[in-house]
Amino acid sequence: MRSLFIAFGLAGAAWCAAAQNIPFVDAHAHLNDAAMQLELMDRHGASHAVVFWGGRSDNASVLGAAREHAPRLIPFASISPERTAYGPLWRADDTRLLDELDALLATGQYRGIGELSVAHFPAAGFPETDYPLGGAMMGGILALARKHKLPVMLHVEITRLAELDALLERHREVTVIWAHGGYTPLFLARRMLERHPNLVYELSARTWAHHPRSPEYTLLRDGAAVWPEWLALVEAQPQRFIVGTDASGRSRANDAMKFESVQNFLRQLSPRARELVGRRNLLQLVGL
Repeated sequence: MRSLFIAFGLAGAAWCAAAQNIPFVDAHAHLNDAAMQLELMDRHGASHAVVFWGGRSDNASVLGAAREHAPRLIPFASISPERTAYGPLWRADDTRLLDELDALLATGQYRGIGELSVAHFPAAGFPETDYPLGGAMMGGILALARKHKLPVMLHVEITRLAELDALLERHREVTVIWAHGGYTPLFLARRMLERHPNLVYELSARTWAHHPRSPEYTLLRDGAAVWPEWLALVEAQPQRFIVGTDASGRSRANDAMKFESVQNFLRQLSPRARELVGRRNLLQLVGL
């Protein structure tokens, strides 16, 4: 009987150890509710989070929250075209918008540019965007990133893959964070990483058990285990990946699922890959 109790005790200890939070840095959060964001970070092991606007926030409110909660909230500045005020300028490829971005970055308070939804399939509450990557607007944004020595986070679907490929080649000195990794299949992820040393593959929304837009977007084969081929790619190049939640502050339960999915993913990595993908890569990108 004593041995049975010992066995149960060891099993319980192992379960608790497995369930412990792994410290990580969230690369992708839409800051609509700072209090909820920080509560979820505390509960789920996120020491820092890259934050940018959502449907109920803007650059000013994001920066204000980041100042109040420095250094945990890492602000990025955005001129993404889904905003009513910015869409017409994007459609006209009107570079006057670059002056606004330059002024924001010149304050020295933003750690990056983004998220810029240049090509984004429609989603609940989000209209489709589809703008060229070869025009003056995108060229100017990358030039500002080079000028201010900051990374740029782009949401670009694979329908614009050839243009993204050319953009990365033209601006090899600028680090581009590919939001959600463009939801690419494995072979395209490998190809883009091989071609472009300035590309960082960001995994937000890819670790969810189910993606509402398309089931193949997730990296999980059964809602829990990461496909071995994806694990092999991450383990082979751990310096090229970062994790994120894509939290939005609209639903505490839904955002908690997103944080838990990151924990589930990180637990399946080796200790070295976990440290790089979960924390070190992103902190180095933003200079922390």
